[in-house]
Amino acid sequence: MIGLAEFPYRRARRTRSTQWIRDLTAESNLSINDLIWPIFIMEGENSSENIDSLPGVSRLSIDLAIGKSKQLFDKGLCCVALFPYTPSHLKTPNCEEAWNPGNLVNKATRAIKNQVPGIGVMLDVALDPYNSLGHDGLVKNGKVLNDESVEALTKQALVQAESGADILGPSDMMDGRIGSIRSALESKNFKETMILSYSAKYASSFYGPFRDAVGAAGSLKGDKKTYQINPANLNESLREVAADLNEGADMVMVKPGMPYLDICRKIKDTFAVPTFAYQVSGEYAMIKAATKNGWLDENQVILESMLSFKRAGCDGVLTYFAPQLIELLKE
Repeated sequence: MIGLAEFPYRRARRTRSTQWIRDLTAESNLSINDLIWPIFIMEGENSSENIDSLPGVSRLSIDLAIGKSKQLFDKGLCCVALFPYTPSHLKTPNCEEAWNPGNLVNKATRAIKNQVPGIGVMLDVALDPYNSLGHDGLVKNGKVLNDESVEALTKQALVQAESGADILGPSDMMDGRIGSIRSALESKNFKETMILSYSAKYASSFYGPFRDAVGAAGSLKGDKKTYQINPANLNESLREVAADLNEGADMVMVKPGMPYLDICRKIKDTFAVPTFAYQVSGEYAMIKAATKNGWLDENQVILESMLSFKRAGCDGVLTYFAPQLIELLKE
């Protein structure tokens, strides 16, 4: 690098010598404002269920989700992302429950926005929680249909906007869905509703515990490789981001997170738009397993993992560690 003195005139350890100088010269910083907390919503009242594959994470009934959202909002959390644990009798091949105004996440959105109006609410636009075949789109003769799925996803997105969702997160990876959703939002005067597109969603093996959490693990027939991105590809993700931005996305997401930090950095450098990552269930579960066995220091590893997202250019992270991080960052 041009302009660097040689040793001993340059001693890199000078600016590492004390905590205050390390803080002063830090190139990346983490704050509570960087966090989005995913919540799994279940039926019932004053009810919760532990998720075995996500230690420390529970499904919550709407009343408990309201209480926890308010508690964390009062501590600085700015946004929650809601995912439903849909009862099996409501799952069908046509996924009609996805655009039911009274489904779990739509009811939860109205309730949270009523009781905690200052918090942002993000909803997932995808059909897998409502699909008896476990896919993010409609299936016919073993094939995931694109255009028919986009029509269904657009109906779902409109109902979510009507329920008061601030951010819609299309995670389905169907071609053309962002343009369809944005056009429908504009036509119905939801001009301020934001789209955080899961533009770079990979066909990853890190999603298993999430599928347990939403009750989709046992229903999935086949895999999702015909619509999610091949983990071998970087440039393909750039094309997906470019298409989604052109169709009206406000922000973009990379999923999974830590195994794809190169994707995060490349997207941020290329497009200079708000870029988020999802620290997915498999990443969370690995950290919890290692720390449970005493192999890693949990708090330090969580903080380091979050800083890696910030260093890679992410403006925010969806993470199940959000409640724990809020306490760590307030210390």
